[in-house]
Amino acid sequence: MTNNIIKISLTAIKNRFKKYLSVVDEYYLQIFASNKYLSAIYYLLFNGSFYREHFSVLKGRKRYYESLSNIKESSALLRRNIHRLEKGLVMRPRREIFAEKYIQETVNCYERCQLASTIDNDEMKWAQDVISEYMDVVMNTSSDVINNARERFLSLNHNDLDSHNNYIPYEMSKRVKSRVNEIDLLNLFKQRRSVRWYKDKKVPLELIQKAISMASYAPSACNRQPYMFHIITDPLKARETASIAMGTVGFSNNINALIVILGDLSLYPSERDRHVIYIDSSLAAMQLMLALEVLGLSTCPINWPGIEKLEKKMDRRLKLPNHIRPILLLSVGYGDPTGKIPYSQKKSSEVLTWNVE
Repeated sequence: MTNNIIKISLTAIKNRFKKYLSVVDEYYLQIFASNKYLSAIYYLLFNGSFYREHFSVLKGRKRYYESLSNIKESSALLRRNIHRLEKGLVMRPRREIFAEKYIQETVNCYERCQLASTIDNDEMKWAQDVISEYMDVVMNTSSDVINNARERFLSLNHNDLDSHNNYIPYEMSKRVKSRVNEIDLLNLFKQRRSVRWYKDKKVPLELIQKAISMASYAPSACNRQPYMFHIITDPLKARETASIAMGTVGFSNNINALIVILGDLSLYPSERDRHVIYIDSSLAAMQLMLALEVLGLSTCPINWPGIEKLEKKMDRRLKLPNHIRPILLLSVGYGDPTGKIPYSQKKSSEVLTWNVE
């Protein structure tokens, strides 16, 4: 009984101290929120919530510069510059001379990727086709920079890449046509709900990978696709990992498969792009959920909170390097038809509209 009294007393003291700190914090917020410089001091001296983000961004930048010479399956610089060339090629009206500032860098990067022999073959085909198209378009330019880059590019051996210009920009009229109409699409959106109750049935890895291939068509800044998917199809491991997040209390014990969507900060050389991993991963996550839905699988997106002790647990669980950040979790399974889902009323378009000009 004495131990219980002590425990209750300590809990009361702890709660009172937390309340005191909250009052103090609220008071000082009025001061430190008055301008951005005081805000920086506040988070430097009194609140370490952004320490991990700062560290991860710097680690990502370091990895980016290392990737310029240590090339693996994909090159962030090559993807960015090839997409920049694409945008120049489709511009209306198209300038006679463009890309002078980075065409030499692009060709040099292409050559390093070619020599590395580790990069994805389709990525190299895309790069070769777009650079070739660019060189044809600016054939008659008087720019020494472009002419030197052309000579260098033509001197390279492209025999292993036979794509027949399948990867160059094309007219909008030649897009793949979907037969999905407005009603079908709306019904798919309504069908896709956050499902938390699943049948005790194993989720095939092949279906998840098929959905990921479908989701890869989501747009991303400069086509860098700064996300990866950690797939867990072992029910026990899926449940253990899902329980790390705070939003799975009460239903994590019936999850049969889990996808942890990760953001890769090593694709960016500067801090200004640090939030792109969240934007692009979210775009891909939405398409992934819709893809899984049409493949017969239900999902529930699980918020990932920026809490240091949880970040550490997830790092250890997935063996993540510092430049890789968890974005969100996605439970996957065959939905139990008797399980209920929240109604979750949605805001109207009028409420969601900030302004109309």
